Amino acid sequence: MLKSAVSVRPEDIRKLADEKGYVIVAHNYQIPELQEIADYLGDSLQLARMVTKIDAKKILFLGVDFMAEVMKVLNPEKKIIVPVRHSTCPMANSLTVEDVIKFKEKYNAPFVVYVNSRTEVKAYADVVCTSANAVDVVNAIDSDTILFGPDKNLASYVAEKTGKNIIPIPGETGYCYVHNYVKEEEIKKLIVQHPDAEIMAHPEVPKNIRDLAHFVGSTSQMEKYPAKSQAIRFIVVTEIGMIAKLEKLYPDRIFIPVPGMVCYNMKKNNLKNTYIALLEEKIEVQVDEEIAKRARKAIERMLEITESKDARVMRSA
Repeated sequence: MLKSAVSVRPEDIRKLADEKGYVIVAHNYQIPELQEIADYLGDSLQLARMVTKIDAKKILFLGVDFMAEVMKVLNPEKKIIVPVRHSTCPMANSLTVEDVIKFKEKYNAPFVVYVNSRTEVKAYADVVCTSANAVDVVNAIDSDTILFGPDKNLASYVAEKTGKNIIPIPGETGYCYVHNYVKEEEIKKLIVQHPDAEIMAHPEVPKNIRDLAHFVGSTSQMEKYPAKSQAIRFIVVTEIGMIAKLEKLYPDRIFIPVPGMVCYNMKKNNLKNTYIALLEEKIEVQVDEEIAKRARKAIERMLEITESKDARVMRSA
C-alpha cells in the first residue's frame, strides 16, 4: 500500500533503498530530510567523481536532470532513477547547440561548457567544468580566448582569475536565477545585522556581490572554508539548501541564509515522490548513445585535468 505524504518517513525511504539495492546520491541543494538519507551528498564535481567509482548497479539520484544525465553518461551500464521527470535547470536550457555552432564559427576558439548544461551541448564542448574547477580547466587549455557557457557570471569570475579573454555564450541570457538576482542591498542589510559575519558567495552571483564576499567558491569549497576561518557567523550567498549541510559539518558555527535564494526545481524532490520512485522504479534516466559518447569525452577530459592537478598538489605537499 502506498504511504501518504504525511506517513512517509526518511527511514522508510532508506529501508526501501537498501531492500532494492539502490545507492542514494543527492546534491547539496536538496531538502534537509533527503540530505539525511543520502549515501553520498555533494556538489557537481564531487558527485561526478563519485559515481564512476562506486560498485552499485542502481542509483537513486536527487537533484536536477542535467546532473542525472551526467551520471548516466559516465555510467551507461547502471540503472539511474529520479523522483521527478522534469526537475530541470533554466540556466542549462538557455544554451542550445545552435548557439554553440554559431559562436564556434565566429570565434574559432575552444569551448568550455559548465556542467549546468544540456547533454547535447556537452557533446559539442572541448571540456566540461564545474564551479569548483572552472578556473583550473580554463588554465589548462592552451588558448588565450575561450568560449564559455552558459553562466555569464561564472564566465566573468573565470576571466578575473585566469586573465584570459572569456567570451560568454549565449551571453546576457545565461545565468542561474537563484544567484543572478541577489541584490547588493540584501547583502548589505545582512552585513549590518551581522557585522561580525564573513560572507561566502557562489561564483554564479554577479561581480558586485562577489566583491562583497570574504570567500568565493563552489559549495564543496564552501564546506572547507569555515575550518580555515576564525569567524563564528557566515552569510551564505547560495541556494538555501546548503545551510543544512554546513550546520551539520560545523555545529558550533552560525550560518545565515539569504532570503529568497531557493531553487524550486531542486525542491521538487520530496519524501513522498522519492519513496514512490523507489517503489515503482519507473522514471529512469536515458541518454542517446551517440550524444552520450561525445559528451563523455568532454566530461572525462575535465576529470583528467582535475585529477592531474590534485596529483601535482599532493606531490608538492
